[in-house]
Amino acid sequence: MNKHIIAAITFLVSAHLTAQESWPLKRCIEYGFKNNRNNTIYANDKLAADAKAKEALSAYLPKISLTSTLDNNLKLQESVIPAGVFGEKPMRIAFSQKFNANATAQLDQTLYDQALITGLKANKYSKQKADLNTQQNQEALIYNVTTAYFEISVYRQQLDFLQSNMETYSRQIQIFELQVSKGITLQKDLDKVRVDFNNTRSQIRVAQSNLQLAENELKFEMGYPIEQVLVVNSITRQAAPSALLADQSANFEVASRTDYKISEVNIKMLEIEQNRIQAEGLPKLTAYARYGAVGFGDNLTNAYSEVSDFAAIGLKLNIPILDFYKRNAQYTQAKIEHINAEEQLKIDESRYKVDHQNALTKVMQEQANVDNNQRNVALAESVLKTTNLQLQKGVTDLTDWLNTQNSLKEAQNSYLKSLYSFFLAKIDLEKASGTLQFFYNSL
Repeated sequence: MNKHIIAAITFLVSAHLTAQESWPLKRCIEYGFKNNRNNTIYANDKLAADAKAKEALSAYLPKISLTSTLDNNLKLQESVIPAGVFGEKPMRIAFSQKFNANATAQLDQTLYDQALITGLKANKYSKQKADLNTQQNQEALIYNVTTAYFEISVYRQQLDFLQSNMETYSRQIQIFELQVSKGITLQKDLDKVRVDFNNTRSQIRVAQSNLQLAENELKFEMGYPIEQVLVVNSITRQAAPSALLADQSANFEVASRTDYKISEVNIKMLEIEQNRIQAEGLPKLTAYARYGAVGFGDNLTNAYSEVSDFAAIGLKLNIPILDFYKRNAQYTQAKIEHINAEEQLKIDESRYKVDHQNALTKVMQEQANVDNNQRNVALAESVLKTTNLQLQKGVTDLTDWLNTQNSLKEAQNSYLKSLYSFFLAKIDLEKASGTLQFFYNSL
């Protein structure tokens, strides 16, 4: 009864999994765009860039400050009026009272500050860099999701091979068990087949574990709940998506890579910083308007009840003179950083070209390896089929059959390794070409 219940449950679970909608690669990437936790970080970076732009702009906006003071003159300061002004002797007089209250409101408006004007130009590039960082994050997500997706397909292919091999061993065990019972075959021959059968079963468990790990990695990259079931499609070598190799070889431009664009923006920002430091040596003109009130008294009440107001407007010109050495040192540092960034970009440009050419070569090489290894698998399967017939007719022995079976497994393993390398080479080529977004849109 229990066996029937277990079988029924297994059937229902299998039917449920089969009925679930499978996820193609593009849908997995789309889900990742919406749910990967890194998206929040880069969205916040864009908000921070906007806030930084407002901060830079605020330096050119009016500023209003309020100042209020209350002095309790514990000992009043006295001034001396020389003799002969109001009498024959000098007079000591305090020109204040015990309590002194003062309140002032002042508005300052920068009229001209070339350093601020130059710094404002960096706002545009800060926003561009935040957008490019978001784009780079999306490209990394496309790459990681696709790699995990390909890995799942390879492990499924491996499980198919192992299941087929185990069925072959199982059939041979049944034949040998019958022959051993009749005394036709030795027990040690049966045991040899059982050893390979058990090894294959262990390899299946390892492959199933690897498949589960790959699925978990895909869920992580997507931001998909780890405890929920995710059914994805398998991708064959022929159906592996990729842009045309000929087009990528002929039309590759270094400027299409996002990391190259980010480096260009960084250079622009360094150039602006260099010019901003240089502009610190120019005069700065500020306008101000001030209004306030001041009160004096022998007690607090009089200090606030008897006040007199005052007002003033004016211009303030600030001309830096003796900070040349500090400013010149800062300018020299900024200039060197700018030059180094330009040189590094030239180095990166050469590296990107090499990476692209190597990736293109790797794809063609791995494609040839896959084709060759696939033919070897078909050839090994044909040899095993012939050897199996020969074993049944007694023309060959078990050792030859086991060697042929091992040759098939080696061919299968070589094919799986080359298949994964081929998948990886394809997505690496998209990355090196700067076409990961195009790759995603073409799915």
